[in-house]
Amino acid sequence: MAKVLVSDTIDKAGIDILSQVAQVDIKTGLPPEELVKIIPEYDALMLRSGTQVTQAIIEAGTQLKIIGRAGVGVDNIDVKAATRQGIVVVNSPEGNTIAAAEHALAMMLSLSRHIPEANQSVKAEKWERKKFIGAEVYKKTLGVVGLGKIGSHVANVAKSMGMKLLAFDPFISKERADQLGCTLVDMDLLFAESDYITLHIPKTPETAHLISTEALEKMKPTARLINCARGGIIDEAALAEAIADKKIAGAALDVFEEEPLGASKLREFDNVILTPHLGASTAEAQVNVAIDVAEQIRDVLLGLPARSAVNIPGLTPDVMEKLRPYLQLAETLGNLVGQLAGGRIERLTVRLQGELATNKSQPLVVASIKGLLSQALRERVNYVNAAIEAKERGIRIIETRDATIRDYSGSLHLSAQGSMGEHSVTGALLSDGEIRITDVDGFPINVPPSNYMLFTVHRDMPGIIGKIGSLLGSFNVNIASMQVGRKIVRGDAVMALSLDDPLPDGLLTEITKVAGIRDAYTVKL
Repeated sequence: MAKVLVSDTIDKAGIDILSQVAQVDIKTGLPPEELVKIIPEYDALMLRSGTQVTQAIIEAGTQLKIIGRAGVGVDNIDVKAATRQGIVVVNSPEGNTIAAAEHALAMMLSLSRHIPEANQSVKAEKWERKKFIGAEVYKKTLGVVGLGKIGSHVANVAKSMGMKLLAFDPFISKERADQLGCTLVDMDLLFAESDYITLHIPKTPETAHLISTEALEKMKPTARLINCARGGIIDEAALAEAIADKKIAGAALDVFEEEPLGASKLREFDNVILTPHLGASTAEAQVNVAIDVAEQIRDVLLGLPARSAVNIPGLTPDVMEKLRPYLQLAETLGNLVGQLAGGRIERLTVRLQGELATNKSQPLVVASIKGLLSQALRERVNYVNAAIEAKERGIRIIETRDATIRDYSGSLHLSAQGSMGEHSVTGALLSDGEIRITDVDGFPINVPPSNYMLFTVHRDMPGIIGKIGSLLGSFNVNIASMQVGRKIVRGDAVMALSLDDPLPDGLLTEITKVAGIRDAYTVKL
């Protein structure tokens, strides 16, 4: 049975899911040296923000297949090191969306109405109504930096509260911004015109200290800044100076450059609200992210793809939902064409056809490569490292599209060229999701893949099918199904047989000796 290490506190709902397929060990608060020591025995690691998964830990995890972060970010995981090791890294990009968005809105309203200070005042047996005159958000301008899931929800709620919305997000279309009621502007204009600014972006080299002294200088003296995204986006020393000099009216921070927050001048100001990274800290969010990540770990341990892998090219949750049925098709076809081509593969061409041509190609290409290399690398190749493995082997990958509708609304065509020649296969999905191989080397067929298959290239002539059937029977190999594809009568043809058993040693050689057989290939899928 697989083993899963849970290194941070995770809701029981997630533990219960993992326990269905693995032995789950809960060991929280481990020092790095202890984690390095025990990680080699585990197939999966599940954590939150407390555990720092370093390169040393990843390299020690020789059995690791997946690392799951029960939360949105993965900044405490060395994703590059995991990718090099072929380890899937997943998160829960939507599990705490509502919780994080609501916390940002709560911070904005608390900042506007002085709620923390007023609360403390009343508890101190004071009644200082005049001291806590606030500001309304109605008809004020909210600048949203980042219109992802969380930023979009904040924008929706703020719009319903009567706020005007400006947004900066270089990766979102004008049409999407219009749907949210946001006007896309550049960063400088957003800083200059916003009464409230809320940050919903990851911390990257480009966004580190995005809110600097220079940025703060561009804001209104009445502006208020909210950060419930990631620590380090705001230069905290510059913010403290701006608050002290009354260059902005206040700030509310849930995340910090160093956590727990150490010595900081920000603690000194009444118009600065500080919370201890509570964005995802609701009972509902904790359950949601635990279930989401546990399900993904379970799926990977069962040999299925994860829906929110951060280090599989192009495989975002929405793309995964749409392409999930086709990933197995791509992997099967890659496996098949690789075995037909044999020898050293030099080039793989992946062509998306029909309606499939309108989809993202990257995930399907990765799945095709995984299938292509699976015979040689077995469990060493996965969706994470497939492209890297292909590149290291000098395999040229070509992606093409053809929107022409053929027999199926969407199909996938793979062609592999290698040291032993070139072969091609095409496949599609039926309405019930069943895979069909629809073409081999240009010959039309219609067969489902099976564990053991035999393909022959032969002369279309009477008696040849019977001879192959008799030969297989004499070796006690049972035929499950058979189909022949040809282009012209009495020309060349391809025969595809699904077998209940693998071919015994020597039988393939005997098959190639049958008159009319040009070539024969065995395939194990």
